[in-house]
Amino acid sequence: MDATERISCLIIGSGPAGYTAAIYAARANLKPVLYQGIQPGGQLTITTEVENYPGYADGVQGPEMMVHFEKQAARMGADIRYGLATKVDFGQQPFKVQIDEEKWLEADAVIIATGASAKWLGLESEQRLNGYGVSACAVCDGFFFRGKEVAIVGAGDTAAEEALYLSKLCTKVHMIVRKEAMRASKVMQDRVINTPNIQVYWNSETDEVLGEKTVNAVRIRNNKTGEKQEIPVSGFFVAIGHQPNSAIFQGQIDMDEAGYIKTTPGSSRTNVEGVFAAGDVQDKIYRQAVTAAGSGCMAALDAERYLGAKGLH
Repeated sequence: MDATERISCLIIGSGPAGYTAAIYAARANLKPVLYQGIQPGGQLTITTEVENYPGYADGVQGPEMMVHFEKQAARMGADIRYGLATKVDFGQQPFKVQIDEEKWLEADAVIIATGASAKWLGLESEQRLNGYGVSACAVCDGFFFRGKEVAIVGAGDTAAEEALYLSKLCTKVHMIVRKEAMRASKVMQDRVINTPNIQVYWNSETDEVLGEKTVNAVRIRNNKTGEKQEIPVSGFFVAIGHQPNSAIFQGQIDMDEAGYIKTTPGSSRTNVEGVFAAGDVQDKIYRQAVTAAGSGCMAALDAERYLGAKGLH
C-alpha cells in the first residue's frame, strides 16, 4: 500500500454511531473505511446486559451487540480495520488523517464517531466490579437494581438527575458528595433534597467498593472527621462526568468548553465542510446506544449528500 491511500468516506470510531454510519455509507456505495480505534465496539463492550435497545426482546450483552453491528457493516461492504487515528489535518481538501502515528490517509469526507469515556474515581475495586454492580450509566443499568439499595457518587446535574432516576426504582439511594455543596443547578438540588429515599453524604469520598464477585457495600470517608463508614448497597453508580474522545481534533474543529464537537442542530455537520460528527463525541445529553446509532445514520446521509454535491460520488 502506498504512503497515502485515498478514501472517499472515512469513519473514525466503532461504537453504535460508527458502525451505523458504516452500514448506511456502504449501502450508498461510498466504500467507507472504518478504523475501530483503541476500544473496538466502544463503551458498550464494557457493559454487560443491554435491555433498552429496540429489537432485542430478551436483552443482549453489550459486546455481543457490537459484534452484530460490526458483522452487519462488513456484510454491506464496509472496510473495517483495526487502528487508531492519531493526528488529523482538516485545513484543506482532501482531509489528512494519520493512523497509528505512521500511515497517512487522504479522505474526501470524514465521519467522527470516537465517542466519550466515563470518568472514573480510579479505584481498583471500581474497575474490577465494573459490570458487576458498578456502572457509569444509571439510565442504562438502574433497572437491574429495582427494589434494592444503591449508591451514587457525583455532585453535578447529571449525578442529581441519575439519583432521581434511581430513586424511582430503588428502595434507597445513597448519594456521596465530596464537598459541602453540590455543583448541580438549584432546581436539581432541591429535587434531590426533597426526595425522601435519597440520603446525601456531604464532605464524603469513596474509599472502596466492597464485594467479591458483585457489589455488596461501599466504604466512604468523611473529609472533615476522617471517619469511615460502610453502607450496604447492591449497586454503585459513578456520575462524575464523561470525557469526549476528541483530543486529536483540538484546534481543527469547533468544540464546546468540555471538548464535545459542535454540530449544526438537526444535522451531523461540523464547522468544517465535509467533516461530520456522530454519537457521544457530540452528544452530552442523551448518550444512549440508540441515539448514537441514529446520529450515525444522519452522518452517513449527510456525507453522501456532501460527496454527491461535490461530484465526488
